[in-house]
Amino acid sequence: MKRCIASLVLGLLLAQLCACTAYEAYRKCGFAGCPGDREIATQIEARCAGRRGSASGTSQVQSLDHVVYLYGLVDTDPERVRVEEVASRASGGLKIVDSIAVRASIIR
Repeated sequence: MKRCIASLVLGLLLAQLCACTAYEAYRKCGFAGCPGDREIATQIEARCAGRRGSASGTSQVQSLDHVVYLYGLVDTDPERVRVEEVASRASGGLKIVDSIAVRASIIR
């Protein structure tokens, strides 16, 4: 029960952090996002889609003010690490915020 509450609190804190970051990006760049953000996300999604193969999880990519956010649900931790590595190489060294959850760890 304590682990479930800790996970919930961590999730809420992460959501607050993302909301603050999104607000700052909006103030800086407006609703359309900063120049290049859409291209960064599209490039990472294309490379991840090419590498997934038999992966049965889902992950999504968003870029705000040249910070890459990964989120979604995958089946295994190696799959999550693989998505993060592909995003890191494709983004050219931009900051990566990995919020991908692993389905196997949620079930336990």
